[in-house]
Amino acid sequence: MADRWKMGAMRPLISTTDLAAALAGPAGDRPVVLDVRWRLAGPPGAESYREGHVPGAVFVDLDRALAGEPGEGGRHPLPDPADLQRDLRAAGVRAGGRVVVYDDADGSVAARAWWLLRWAGHEEVAVLDGGYAAWTAGGHAVSTEPARPEPGDVTVRPGAMPVLDADEAAALARDGLLLDARAKPRYTGETEPVDPRAGHIPGAVNAPFAGHTTGEGRWRSPEELAARFTELGLRPGEPVGAYCGSGVTASSVVLALELAGHPGAALYAGSWSHWSRDPSRPAATGELPG
Repeated sequence: MADRWKMGAMRPLISTTDLAAALAGPAGDRPVVLDVRWRLAGPPGAESYREGHVPGAVFVDLDRALAGEPGEGGRHPLPDPADLQRDLRAAGVRAGGRVVVYDDADGSVAARAWWLLRWAGHEEVAVLDGGYAAWTAGGHAVSTEPARPEPGDVTVRPGAMPVLDADEAAALARDGLLLDARAKPRYTGETEPVDPRAGHIPGAVNAPFAGHTTGEGRWRSPEELAARFTELGLRPGEPVGAYCGSGVTASSVVLALELAGHPGAALYAGSWSHWSRDPSRPAATGELPG
């Protein structure tokens, strides 16, 4: 695995077998592993981390490190670059060093960490396919010892992944393909349990993030994902972007698009939690016509 990584930037996914082999290698070649488990309704991911984690993994909290303060920018706006750099260095992330991220659900929180590192200019990052469940199912060792990493020296250079503001998201929904990663009832406006208004950005196409992974939390094959995006109306070379409730699960759409052969999709980071705060912005409901 180490030789494969030396050939170029890491692929977006890594298997539990390859991660285990990398962690068993020379200390200087081991990747930094970030545990980003998080749940909207709890319990806190830190509790799960204390109960058991990939040996050497560092817990990184979504709300405190992978997002800025909630407010006008939405529920999970992008963090301040200086704050992100501080937190990544505290987790041991080194310039040019390899990073593996995992959660214990559908991969969407890990995808947010993957996207944020890529946005920050750090290319050597991959999501653990199947997350913590796949790690334990594979019989790999777990630890309850908190990690104490050596400080890293990564420099955050924001802007390496495209980001949309509200006006750009609206334009993409008209002139390209804007994918809404939320579950269908939230997209259609039947329910809205979190944000100020129900509905979706006019012209956006519903692409629930749950469709990118299997029931076991493993990512679908590139061929399956490519077929899914074709069915959703994506044409070769067409500009594409994604949003969700707060910019977290939409990151998994960006990752799925990259796996499917459509790298560089844009993310509306503020997502519906930002759009719906402004009463002047329209909210469409129901199914997209035709």
